[in-house]
Amino acid sequence: MNFTTVSFEQGDRALDWLALTDALAAGHGLPKAEIKDSFLYRGKDTVLSRAAWIDGLGIAVKTATIFPGHDPMVNGAVNLYSDTDGTLTALIDFHLVTKWKTAGDSLLAARLLARPDSRSILILGAGNQARCTRAAYSTLFPMARFTVWNRTIANARAMEDDTTRATENLPDAAHTADIIIATTMATDPILKGDWLRPGQHIDLIGAYRPDMREADDTALTRATIFVDSRDTTLDHIGELKTPLASGTITRDDIRADFYDLPQGTFKRETPDQITLFKNGGGAHLDLMTATHILDRVKAHG
Repeated sequence: MNFTTVSFEQGDRALDWLALTDALAAGHGLPKAEIKDSFLYRGKDTVLSRAAWIDGLGIAVKTATIFPGHDPMVNGAVNLYSDTDGTLTALIDFHLVTKWKTAGDSLLAARLLARPDSRSILILGAGNQARCTRAAYSTLFPMARFTVWNRTIANARAMEDDTTRATENLPDAAHTADIIIATTMATDPILKGDWLRPGQHIDLIGAYRPDMREADDTALTRATIFVDSRDTTLDHIGELKTPLASGTITRDDIRADFYDLPQGTFKRETPDQITLFKNGGGAHLDLMTATHILDRVKAHG
């Protein structure tokens, strides 16, 4: 069997963030993906298997093992299969796909929802995802200054450099930021809607389980809500599943997902609007990202 293997180093040097967002946007112009997720739990440990099939693009199966307290916390594998005959076409490094898919997903939303004049970006969390997201947002907002908050302030200070400072004052940092990015493992909301102000963009990345949330009900009701995919967020992730179940929000409050891009409804409507994006990172995005990675690596020889 002939298939291509792509290492983290091969893919990482062949990619750039804005080109990936273009590829993700183009992928949502193809027939809608068929997606299937399955979850297995053992206490705080999770096995997440995601499969996606896009007619005309191919098939991806990604399995992630998430074991909090271990380093690395997340591991797994990504397989690409031919849309024509179902044969294996590529094995791509799991951490490469996850890095670029997750931050690229949020960056595409920010291109459409954040104010172009945004200069102050707050990141909640100081792990690998926080660092990847900072790198991605830096390409879209090259003049931005970053502030990092983390429950352990020493971890936030470890991210400090010429463009980034740490803070212990989360309410003030949230109120003054133009963009707030949450990359935490919180099970109870840490971002309060009372701290928000008009014109902000909120990017919620961290929550991936039914028992996880990063923003409270007030934040959701004050904002216009967008998701990457209704199919992979509304009934699976506590960020939206919990307030939907309580009646705090309804499904009609979800303004758009990426499959609404051709209709032009996935956009900021006024400068004062608070936009909130839930990054669910479904398997269809892994498929689009992995295919883009394979194409770029082949183009670079």
